[in-house]
Amino acid sequence: MKYELMTEEELVAETSGAAITLTAVMAVLATAVLAVIVYKLFLSKKGTAQVPGGWKFTWN
Repeated sequence: MKYELMTEEELVAETSGAAITLTAVMAVLATAVLAVIVYKLFLSKKGTAQVPGGWKFTWN
């Protein structure tokens, strides 16, 4: 394999899509986790949920 040094113009023109790809994957993952939580919450017959700040919900 032969390596060649890139010129300044080539370096400026070279871009990576890693940041936008990682952001998209994280957004899809967060949406999927939230969907599962909401699904389980609304289909359960009874349960409790406690959130920070002292809020507690109970349903039967």
